[in-house]
Amino acid sequence: MSNWLIFGLVTNYICIAYVLIKWGNIRCIGETPMKTPVFMAILFTSGWEVGVIMLPMIDFPMFEDLINYPEYGFTNPLAMEFASMGFAIWSGYFITCFYFCVIEPKVGFFKIPLINFINTIVIVVTCSFTIYLFLSNLPIYLPELGDGKNLNAIFYFIVFLVISIAVYSSSSIRYVKILSMASTILFFLLILAMWVASFTIEQIGFIEIFKSINLMGNYFVNLNNFLLPINLYHEFYLFWWYSWYIMIGQFLARFVSGIKTYQLFLMIMIIPSIPLALWFSVIFIYYQNGINTVGIYNYSMMFVGTLFVINSLDSLIRLYTDNLNLTPKRLGKSKYIFLNVLSLSILALMYNFDFLEIEWIGAIVIGLVVSCLIYIVATKRNIVTNIKSSPAENNLDFDKVNAID
Repeated sequence: MSNWLIFGLVTNYICIAYVLIKWGNIRCIGETPMKTPVFMAILFTSGWEVGVIMLPMIDFPMFEDLINYPEYGFTNPLAMEFASMGFAIWSGYFITCFYFCVIEPKVGFFKIPLINFINTIVIVVTCSFTIYLFLSNLPIYLPELGDGKNLNAIFYFIVFLVISIAVYSSSSIRYVKILSMASTILFFLLILAMWVASFTIEQIGFIEIFKSINLMGNYFVNLNNFLLPINLYHEFYLFWWYSWYIMIGQFLARFVSGIKTYQLFLMIMIIPSIPLALWFSVIFIYYQNGINTVGIYNYSMMFVGTLFVINSLDSLIRLYTDNLNLTPKRLGKSKYIFLNVLSLSILALMYNFDFLEIEWIGAIVIGLVVSCLIYIVATKRNIVTNIKSSPAENNLDFDKVNAID
């Protein structure tokens, strides 16, 4: 599995270089172009889920334990956490977003029935992993509702409610836009509030944030060391992110708003990484100084993290139901909600009982990417090399958006 992941990552980096060299200056326009601020909000929240909020405090002790994990000795816990979730990780979203925006309309690889079916199953199962991750970490962040270790009926009810809200939200694109904007604003407010609390309430020191940001710089100094797996835990993260690449790229491609390819690359790589870096820097202050986050801090983090879960799920639910033509319009809203809530709940429990592993899904996604490249080289090479722009029909939609402005 490790060699397969390395092969997938290297392929990803080569494809990025090729795309930027060949198509770096063409305009990317999706089938439903959104204004740039809305696209940025969708980018923020569709590419994140609850792990962004919940996992750092769990990861930091491991990344700091050089006795059991000497392979982390070249860096620090903060840089390692950023390497697990930020910057280079997002390069896969760029390449798949560009592909679905510019190349897929000419190639149609993901419209092949078998490929569409496999891709849809990947989306559904990855949705379920997001739910499972949320469920399994609830006792840690809400110990007041249990013993801090085990799940009980309250946690299952919370997850069921989150699934239901996400499915309902996915029934209309306007809910996706509203939730994305709201989540983005609330995340920045959470970062600001917890930073201010660190030096006002907790009396840690105003300059601690700058010390954290300085530690984060170690990531860029050692960027080459983070591009491939460091150990099995880092490999888990990379497989996890790889499992999202196709579906998030496919979803984001719909809303790209006429920016050039190199600008899309910079936007996807840099813009989401800024709040991530700020958040990890702030939460690292709490970890390093042993501040107990039980209470209002945890509640605030859980609220924003729950919104991220809902955002991720509603985006992906909308995507796989469109792929399967199981839309609210076709099924009716009540049947649509019932079927999705039931299927996602069952699949999340399968993760809980170790019937599924996210590494398997990441491996399948690598297989889909490689198959797509082979298909293009074997049957569509001339068509792809002659691509000069996004589909003409998307330009018309883009002009309509601009006309509204």
